[in-house]
Amino acid sequence: MSIMQQSSKAQDRTLGVWFQQIQQGQIKLPRFQRLEAWDRARVTSFLNTIINNLPVGVTLALEVAGKEKFISRYISSAEPIVPGTVTQHLLDGQQRLTAFWRSVHNNYEWESYFVYLPEFDRDGEASGEVAIRCVPRWINKNELRMPRWAEDPAQCLERGLVPLSLLRPEDISGEIEGWVKTASLPLKPKPDEVDAFAKLEDYNAFQDRLKSKISTLRERVKFFNLPYLSLPAETEKEVALQVFINMNTNSKPLSLYDIIVAEVESVNEESLHEREASLHEKCPHAARYGEIRDLILSTSALLQDQLPNNRGMIDMNKKVLVDNWPKLERGLERMAAFLAGQGIFDQARLPTNAVLAVIAASYEFIPDNGDFLAKAERLLRRYMWSAFFTDRYENTAATRAFADFKAIKGLLQRPQFAEEEELTVPVLNRSEYQLANADSLMAAGWPKGVGIEARGILAVTTYLGAYDFADNKRASYESVQDREYHHVFPDALLCEAEINSSLALNCALITWKTNRTIGRKDPLAYLQERVAWADAGVVADRLKSHLISFDLLSKAHYADLEGTALKEKLAQDFEDFLRDRARLVVAAMESLAAGANPSIEALWSSHQAANGSVAA
Repeated sequence: MSIMQQSSKAQDRTLGVWFQQIQQGQIKLPRFQRLEAWDRARVTSFLNTIINNLPVGVTLALEVAGKEKFISRYISSAEPIVPGTVTQHLLDGQQRLTAFWRSVHNNYEWESYFVYLPEFDRDGEASGEVAIRCVPRWINKNELRMPRWAEDPAQCLERGLVPLSLLRPEDISGEIEGWVKTASLPLKPKPDEVDAFAKLEDYNAFQDRLKSKISTLRERVKFFNLPYLSLPAETEKEVALQVFINMNTNSKPLSLYDIIVAEVESVNEESLHEREASLHEKCPHAARYGEIRDLILSTSALLQDQLPNNRGMIDMNKKVLVDNWPKLERGLERMAAFLAGQGIFDQARLPTNAVLAVIAASYEFIPDNGDFLAKAERLLRRYMWSAFFTDRYENTAATRAFADFKAIKGLLQRPQFAEEEELTVPVLNRSEYQLANADSLMAAGWPKGVGIEARGILAVTTYLGAYDFADNKRASYESVQDREYHHVFPDALLCEAEINSSLALNCALITWKTNRTIGRKDPLAYLQERVAWADAGVVADRLKSHLISFDLLSKAHYADLEGTALKEKLAQDFEDFLRDRARLVVAAMESLAAGANPSIEALWSSHQAANGSVAA
């Protein structure tokens, strides 16, 4: 049955009725709905809409008659003591009703909501309109909920604040009476005061005004209209799901993941959110390389021979997605381990995320051990480093990743494939996709950006260890979090000569030991002050792991130069430094893209043999 054949009926419903039906467990949420998402500002804004009796958009409900069509859950913190008969599934409106329910029950952990009544504000200037105030809460070292005044009715009233919980639409007359009595107690006159009787009458009148104001606001809340569209109980499950997707997409956009969560729920009647949480636990390192949800979808698409883009993710079979979950978990964790083994430790240092799903999905065909494991991972190594140093993934990355994956999959399904057959993987075809050369690497920008080649250069150094200049720690996930992107030739020095300093080959990922502004210094002097090293010979060895020549830096002296002389010498020295390092990176890149495991020693030995005394 099409959506157009279904009729939906708009109906009025007051918050008092919503409250009662939620309280009795008659209204539940399909479990595919995303969890609470509103922040304090959104909650406050909605509550102000209620308090000021302003119009608000409709919600959407699916009538339930008999067995529920969707696996469901209660609104957050609204699970009834005795479950009632479910009469509706709330398809749209969760955030609004959750905000209302939780605020009037004062059960948010990190905030409390009050209604501000300016006429009762004695703490400051009594001005402004009746409005909702959110008071942030925290726990102090004595495990007390702060601020303490928010727990004290008298101090709240002194500020003109009344807890929103006193406006919840149920019989709480005793609670209101008790709060008003406690809040106004400091104002009660003592019997021996002058004009005590007149003051007592004023005091009683004050209480009556306060209770009257609370009563007026309670009525406003209770009879506030939050209308809803009703889908009849006989609406087919897939139709109700499509309406949910359409309404959410047209009003507050859902992510693709949210939509697929709904579709998985529809065909499999289980929560993708729960599987996602489980995957986080089983594959803790995968999330270092990107949003786990994106990795789930793109890898799942490839496992079903679909493009790893929106179209492919929408078209993939959602039941097969769940059936493939063990393959997905294994693939993502193996992918993370593979990248870490190649010196790629996190998303911030990843040259392109296009390779992630390809590598993860490929592990479906790779055993845990044996000779074929080494052969397969050599192929993945060739693929990954070629992706980093060709222009294949500069555009239409998803389409090209799909083509590369299909070719890799075809090889991995035939364990006896010959080495020359690897050229069937498009990114490995050097006639189509040549590896970068020294000139192109010398033009690559700062690797903190998103340039593939720039980050590829940095990745080569982390693969080789990128030992820290100061403490000699090898690059690892933990250590690189504390490192910074350091200009080898100082920015201030190059700027004086009007030379661009923000190049990947002028960058080293190291820990700075000082935050002082060092300014215009020779490279080694600058570096020495930054790192505070003691032994230049030791540091020379550490520089080698970054493919940086200590000898070239040691010849770069500019203290006595200025003007044209400075520009000419600095430009030539910087050019020599960049080209020397580019040649080393090219050698490492070519080895990695061939599936080999280059060592620092071999790279430098070949480099020195080819260049004589240029670098050491």
